Formats: sequence, C-alpha cells, structure tokens
Amino acid sequence: MSYTFEQFCSDCRDVLTSHPGPNGREKVRCKLENLLKEPDFLKAECGSNAKPGIRTIYRDKETGFNVLIHVYDSGKKGPPHDHGKSWAVYGQAEKWTDMTLWNRTDNGLKEDFSELKKERSFRLDEGMAGTFEIGEIHSIQFPDGARFVRVTGTDLDKIPTKRYNQEQKTVNIGSRL
Repeated sequence: MSYTFEQFCSDCRDVLTSHPGPNGREKVRCKLENLLKEPDFLKAECGSNAKPGIRTIYRDKETGFNVLIHVYDSGKKGPPHDHGKSWAVYGQAEKWTDMTLWNRTDNGLKEDFSELKKERSFRLDEGMAGTFEIGEIHSIQFPDGARFVRVTGTDLDKIPTKRYNQEQKTVNIGSRL
C-alpha cells in the first residue's frame, strides 16, 4: 500500500496538533522519510519534468505548517541562516545535501555583528530527512540536480529570519530562505 501525499499531510497535522514540540517534529521527520520512498510522489513533484526553483505545494490551515519542493539544476552553497521562529525538516529526494550546524559565539548584543563556530556537519542522502529546530543556525550545500522536500512550521515569507556572513562577521534579518 502506498503512502500518499494527502496521508502525509493529514498525519503531520495530527502529529503537530497532539505533539507540537520537538517530539512532534521528529515524528514529521519520520513521516517525511516514508513519503520519500514513494516513487509516484517523487516523480510528480521532483521528477525530470519538475520546474526548477522553490514552490509551496501545501499550507495547513489548522497548524500552519508548509510543504515546499526545491528543484535545482545547478548546485549551491548557501550561507549560514536560521528560520526565525520556525522549525524545518529537510528531506532529500535526489542527490544529496551537506548540512552544517553552527553555534553563535558572540553574545548577540551588537545588532549587525555575529561570530559563528562550526558545530558539526552531516550528509542527507536520498530518502533521508533531518530536523532543524527553532533558531538553529545551519547552512546547506548540494550538487547540480539536487531535489529536496522541506516542511516548515510556518510560511517563512511572513516571519523574520537571519542570514549570517562569516567573512564580514555580520548578521542580516530578512525573510525567504
């Protein structure tokens, strides 16, 4: 029996309603790994005919979570960033993504200043998912042709997020990562 996208969304809504904290997000991560095993979903949303870019395919009216598809023709190395007051679960559909977690070593009192230290790195291979908690600073790097599914706790276009520049030791507040 296949696991449909509709069932995934329903399961996530149920989980996030009954377990709104980190435990629920871990359950969403597991559900996303189940969805990433479904060839029909992968072909429809992340297959060779998928348009490059980022698109939102679901917004839950009850809990606010979003499901986005990321399709890239060219690889990318993104700067360290956070998702503000939202969490995120990344699920690798094709290729891989290297994830790096960062710790902020300054006290955060200077408005535009930041210093970061690399905490650890790991790779998400096809079928794997990883959770990033609220405010957790991370960066991503992936090759040409990478595709992933990202579940967020809210619409990131509507909340402030932070982007860090390690060379200039700056932090910028904005949205849409």
